[in-house]
Amino acid sequence: MTNVFQKKVLCQHGCFLVDGKPYEIEIVSDHEAIVTGEYIKSYDSLIEEFQYYAPHITCFYNSNGKIIKQYPRKELLTITIDKIQPSQFYVDKCKLETIPSFIHRTEDIIIQLCPCADYYISLDGHTRLFYACAQGWTQVRGVVEKADDWVYDFASEAKRRHIYKPSDMKLISHQEYEEKWNQYCDEYFSVHS
Repeated sequence: MTNVFQKKVLCQHGCFLVDGKPYEIEIVSDHEAIVTGEYIKSYDSLIEEFQYYAPHITCFYNSNGKIIKQYPRKELLTITIDKIQPSQFYVDKCKLETIPSFIHRTEDIIIQLCPCADYYISLDGHTRLFYACAQGWTQVRGVVEKADDWVYDFASEAKRRHIYKPSDMKLISHQEYEEKWNQYCDEYFSVHS
């Protein structure tokens, strides 16, 4: 089914199936995206789900360029990467290999962050942060979001594992990532739910 989606949108994690029909949300700027798919009635729920992972995207267009949904624009910060504490321990090698298809410069990276003391905790985008470090980039952009309590526990566990900045995360195979990260999350939430 993946051949029905554009590769660049797949890499942006903007592809969805709704009742077996393909829908895409393609990021086209630091705050805009184009939504395509058969049933316009499905757009609102797709946009809501997409915004959970990309809250900086606040203006959504249809394929004809007409605005279909718009939210107040989020303020983007520029932050030094070493001031970002990961809330994850591993980087999936397969995901990392897709990054160059849509990240071409440091400004392309926008991460969800929550403030904590004199640093920020990354809520998502760990692979992009790791990629930025590998490129020798020192800054990324971020959008401040609220975090659930578990994020602080994950960040504390990362520190316990000697992961204090994005470059400290461990690059592992996709299979190993699925096993280790999913096992950690499953065990954590079975105890804390």
